[in-house]
Amino acid sequence: MKKIVSLAASAVLSISILVGCGSSAGLKDGKYTGEGTGNNGPIVLSVTIKDGKISEVVVDKEEETDGIWEGAIDSISKAAVGKTSTDGIDTVSEATNSSKGILEAIDAALAKAK
Repeated sequence: MKKIVSLAASAVLSISILVGCGSSAGLKDGKYTGEGTGNNGPIVLSVTIKDGKISEVVVDKEEETDGIWEGAIDSISKAAVGKTSTDGIDTVSEATNSSKGILEAIDAALAKAK
């Protein structure tokens, strides 16, 4: 009986430690700026973190091509909201360099939120 209680206690403690590690590794709430390189120059974004997840992506500076850039920033910023990283967010076809710059800028901002 002692062995079962001891194993149960160990299991609960292990789970508590793992859950605790997961929550401490999250993003800190706040507004963070990140920069990436787009097709025509730097892309500077402000990324807001709320409840440990991305809640907003705002463009501070860009020099990208009108008519191409808008689709990339709209698609990627919408895909990023509610996430804790850019993992799994695809680039937008015909705006690949702009997309990569946007993702790079979001990643740079997220690095500051850790």
